[in-house]
Amino acid sequence: MAPARPWQGVRIESAIAGPHNNLTLIRLALALAVVVSHAFSVTTGELLDEPLAASTGFTLGEHAVNGFFAISGFLVTMSFDRRGWRDYVIARTLRIAPGLIVAVLVVALLLGTAMTTLPIGEYLGSPTLRRFITATLTSLKSNTELPGVFTGNPLVLPMGTVWTLKYEVICYAGVLLMGLLGLLHSRTAALVLVGGLAIGLVGLDLLQPDAPKGVQTALRLPLIFAFGGALYVWRSRVRLSGLLVPVLLLATWLSAGSFLYKTLLFMGSTYSILWLAFAPMLTRFGYEPKADLSYGTYLYGWPIQQSLHALWSGISAGALLAPSLAITLMVAAVSWYLIEKPALGLKAKALGRRTLRTIEPAAP
Repeated sequence: MAPARPWQGVRIESAIAGPHNNLTLIRLALALAVVVSHAFSVTTGELLDEPLAASTGFTLGEHAVNGFFAISGFLVTMSFDRRGWRDYVIARTLRIAPGLIVAVLVVALLLGTAMTTLPIGEYLGSPTLRRFITATLTSLKSNTELPGVFTGNPLVLPMGTVWTLKYEVICYAGVLLMGLLGLLHSRTAALVLVGGLAIGLVGLDLLQPDAPKGVQTALRLPLIFAFGGALYVWRSRVRLSGLLVPVLLLATWLSAGSFLYKTLLFMGSTYSILWLAFAPMLTRFGYEPKADLSYGTYLYGWPIQQSLHALWSGISAGALLAPSLAITLMVAAVSWYLIEKPALGLKAKALGRRTLRTIEPAAP
């Protein structure tokens, strides 16, 4: 796997064929970063109170979500390539749906019942409760409230992170469509897609730099996902070079304040995180945890922090961090061993468990 010239790095196809990777650790670190970031918005109600927002234009949580989409774009494209469309749909459904369904029901029926200011009977019979469950599961909305829950908090949302799953599902559908059209293996199609999204984002920043956050996000996350997927499609040509990472970071820093900044930031961070995940020099002595707690951490971190803030309304972001991280990791472990891991077992049975060396992506 050693390249002829060390500065060139190693081709992606060689890197992913190696026996080790850092994906599980990176995904957990990203999920924990989201929890750390949300400690500020949960306690103040203002996303921009998070320290990293002022220096980069994005919160630590947003950078972490970008990392999730970079990894997901790469791995989901690989999943379709190795499985075919039927196995792909089954695999994606069983990876996302069980954990989400249980999390929504746990928050709505257990946590909500414990935290509501309403009488239990009134809470359980409320149409708002039914609307929360239905809207969260079908529309993946984060702005749906539970009756009498978190009403004294700066933000009353019970599940503030599920909105990203909507974009994840849209990107999954895009991979499925390109696969069915026979375009998933096309390097030209990958370049056109990434180029189009990049031009769209550059144009938006040039012509309307104060565009609504939702419009920017609708370009940001698909671009990152598509670039991750394109790096897989170009895996026989593109190399993972540790020398290129600081070059990309420097170019991003120099472009700060210009209409190129966001596009360079997103594409540079996508390449960098995949280098961290697969570069042989980093994975040779890597450790892969047996439990993947990233999805559970991502789903449960917000409602746990909301609950702690409701119980101790004067708590600061710093004081909230330690207990929220500890409780979240414990709940995420329960989710992994009781829900997510058994679902992966069902997936193996449903697919007939043909032995495919596919690294399984987890949703953000």
